[in-house]
Amino acid sequence: MADPRKQEQAKESLVVTAKKWGVYLLTLLTENPVPPALLATLIFAQHARPFQPLPMLFPPLLLFSTYLNLQGFKIDSAGTTAALSGTYLVLAGRRRMGFMNKFGARGIIRGATMGLCLVNLVGGSLAYGFGKRAEEDEKRKQL
Repeated sequence: MADPRKQEQAKESLVVTAKKWGVYLLTLLTENPVPPALLATLIFAQHARPFQPLPMLFPPLLLFSTYLNLQGFKIDSAGTTAALSGTYLVLAGRRRMGFMNKFGARGIIRGATMGLCLVNLVGGSLAYGFGKRAEEDEKRKQL
């Protein structure tokens, strides 16, 4: 028979490891201003030519989210990015593409955009929901 204490330690270490990785990924998503800027670039590339006014509202707002992140408002930036990504994901999901069009340049860019939107939606929601504003305020005051 296996020792129950070792089994408990193994389970505990697995949970601790998973939690550390979750915190690491959460920190990476919230402290990095690149995902909203990259998403703004991909959206602009899709809708600039021919110009489509409704989707082109998203790039300036996403760049503002990047600005918030660089100014130290990381939790608010994550929430803004999550909200905008989710809204764009719904908007982009309504458009239909033919099967063969999915494998062209536009289809690949659209797929990458929607995938990045999904990642931003999940990561930003977690960061906004579980972020600690008191710690963020202290860091901003120290700078």
